[in-house]
Amino acid sequence: MANILLIEPDHILAATYGEALRSGGHQVAVCSGAQAAIFAADTTPPDVVILELQLIEHSGIEFLYEFRSYPEWQAVPVLVLSHVPPMEFNASLGMLRRELGVQAYHYKPHTSLRRLLTAINHLVPAAA
Repeated sequence: MANILLIEPDHILAATYGEALRSGGHQVAVCSGAQAAIFAADTTPPDVVILELQLIEHSGIEFLYEFRSYPEWQAVPVLVLSHVPPMEFNASLGMLRRELGVQAYHYKPHTSLRRLLTAINHLVPAAA
């Protein structure tokens, strides 16, 4: 399946998402912050990134700008899975799709594990 880089600062959610993704047949590297995620991507190149925008030291947007600065990661699909309400995110979505390769946005309170797995499975063929 896919190598997934999951960037989630909430340890309980990270464990839950990681377990669900592994049960779906994927390999998952879980990071709580942007810098750790860059190191993880350098160790095992991801096929897909799942990103929370609200990170502790650097924002998810800052992560994306750094991530996309590396040529080998410019085409990696990114799925945003965030607590940032859609109404706050929608104004920036076009720019994030064009400039930073965000393929999809999912609002955590409205996204089930099944829906997350379905979204990732749709991105995997694009990543392979």
